[in-house]
Amino acid sequence: MSLIDNNNTLLREQLGKGAGVVFTTAAQTTKDFYAIHFVTESVIASITMANLTGESALQTTIAAGTVIFGRCTAITLTSGLAIGYTETDGKTGE
Repeated sequence: MSLIDNNNTLLREQLGKGAGVVFTTAAQTTKDFYAIHFVTESVIASITMANLTGESALQTTIAAGTVIFGRCTAITLTSGLAIGYTETDGKTGE
């Protein structure tokens, strides 16, 4: 993720105009999601969040409509449907 984005880039990302991945129970690895929107009630089997401690507490049932913000590099669902949003400026890993 880029450390500094201009206002237009940030607004586009917040409105979902950037890149994204719709996923169910297939493991999402080597990702760089800045937000995950849970479309339906979902169960997180595993999740890895950069620069965050205690993310194992997120291995639980998540209500439909919930959005988790933070740098997620891997996530696997036991059930459910989610959209992972990625940077649109092409600057990953920063």
